[in-house]
Amino acid sequence: MKQLLQNPIAKPLIALLLMCLAMTVLSENFATSDNFFNVLRQTSVNLCISVGMTLVILTGGIDLSVGSVLALSGAIAAGLAHQGFELTSADTYVGITFWGCCLAALLVGAVLGGFNGVLVTKFKVPPFVATLGVMTIARGLTMLYTGGFPITSLGGGFEFIGTGWFLGVPMPVWIAVVIIAAFAFYMKKTRTGRYIYAIGGNERAALLSGIRVNRVVLLVYTLAGILSAVAGILVTARLDSAQPNAGLGYELDAIAAVVIGGASLSGGRGSILGTVVGALIIGVLNNGLVLLDVSPFWQQVIKGFVILLAVIMDRFSKK
Repeated sequence: MKQLLQNPIAKPLIALLLMCLAMTVLSENFATSDNFFNVLRQTSVNLCISVGMTLVILTGGIDLSVGSVLALSGAIAAGLAHQGFELTSADTYVGITFWGCCLAALLVGAVLGGFNGVLVTKFKVPPFVATLGVMTIARGLTMLYTGGFPITSLGGGFEFIGTGWFLGVPMPVWIAVVIIAAFAFYMKKTRTGRYIYAIGGNERAALLSGIRVNRVVLLVYTLAGILSAVAGILVTARLDSAQPNAGLGYELDAIAAVVIGGASLSGGRGSILGTVVGALIIGVLNNGLVLLDVSPFWQQVIKGFVILLAVIMDRFSKK
């Protein structure tokens, strides 16, 4: 029993079970199948972002741009799906398929994530400052692209991705499960996954042992951008529109999920499965507060205290 409790994800898992039990007692609508899938569907977006955030935090970095990358990627996908683009020189209109729109969104996420990585590795800008700048740039580009108005009526594959079901499970949940499984394997069974842990544990030692630290860090930020773009596609598909203010505050939920899941903000400690538990805690908390008709303003206060509590516990665990 003692060994079980020493597992890094044991405490967050117990907290999740206790929270579910409390919400079941407090609200008769919580423990229903419809609400269960609703929680999973809502959490799937945060899971995609949080997996990328886990990689970044494991290297000792942080990424504040994920919400804005989500918004810009979703807007690009929606814009291409809605109206394609016109080649004025050839007087030609080019329509884009659903998969082409998704590829364009992923490319946008990769470019922005890679830009974060270049700022951190080549120009030695602190991750907080670098990603804060990219966050502002991406949000501004989203406003410019959309004109401050939502892009609607997407149709095609977006409807199935956002609201469709497969084998009795919502499609966003399937996408999140595939991402979780792929990156759990990646972190545990590949050389690069071990390098990520090594860099977060001691970057100087990792460099002296022959690890190409800059290359790995660049890859990590690029992957975080791509996963944010996946989340942007899910949000856009679910709403059947791209909102200019999409993704606001999502970076805080992602950081909270990673830290609650047992990761250290100084890097080197954490896991994908721990992040999954942390994201589920955030999802259950959000859902439960809504069911209990708690004011949105108080919801922000409560979530802030949860994040602080997780960080304080992380500090005490180090001691």
